[in-house]
Amino acid sequence: MTMLLKIEDLHIEISEKEILHGVNLEINKGEVHVLMGRNGSGKSTLSNTLMGHPAYKVSSGSITFDGQVINNLKPNERAKLGLFLGFQYPLSIPGVTVANFLRQANKALRGDSTSPRDFRKLLYEKMDDLEIDHAFATRYINDGFSGGEKKRMEILQMAMLEPKFVILDEPDSGLDIDSLKLVANSINRYKEKNPHVGILLVTHYQRILDYIKPDKVHVFVEGNVVESGGPELALELEKKGYDWLTVREEEKRQLVEDKR
Repeated sequence: MTMLLKIEDLHIEISEKEILHGVNLEINKGEVHVLMGRNGSGKSTLSNTLMGHPAYKVSSGSITFDGQVINNLKPNERAKLGLFLGFQYPLSIPGVTVANFLRQANKALRGDSTSPRDFRKLLYEKMDDLEIDHAFATRYINDGFSGGEKKRMEILQMAMLEPKFVILDEPDSGLDIDSLKLVANSINRYKEKNPHVGILLVTHYQRILDYIKPDKVHVFVEGNVVESGGPELALELEKKGYDWLTVREEEKRQLVEDKR
């Protein structure tokens, strides 16, 4: 398989405080990887860093996307290469309709000169694929949307922009079981239509993995990947929690200190 994303010994600082401590991760085209961990473990830091958020400084290490080192690229430059970030808390934009927002985003990404009629036809096709009512096209972005509607709008944006690699930062956050199923089904439909896309799904819980089947699961503890495995690892975390990994890592650190 062709490697799409490679993270090597990545160290990240915020306001001169190191948050990520030498992360290594490889994701191939077509693979779905899940990143799990407690609040504050560094999951969202990695997501924002991959997309080029200026508050996160790469102090050492590298991020290679589709064969190109992207450490110094701006978010819009990364988007043009094919990276996409679905936010944990999508912002509302009163006064800007879904259709107009997506048309401008498409134009900025591709310099597209598609006519309004052709663009609306494409938009409706994508909405039909994701079972989203056409009426949403005329609503203001996330204004008055439920949690599930906001997350499905993120998936619609993804479907319209057709990225090569997708980072979904807690797409299950704050959703009831019915909304969770709708969001998961939307992600699965997009993956079926775009089998070569790579996905990094960030979550706290195993429950979304009842509907989305990952190739690999990684666990973050205090700014690093400490365990990787198949879908069974998420089930183990559901039963045992994160304490066993936290204790194990603390024992490792203590052993290193004792040897000094």
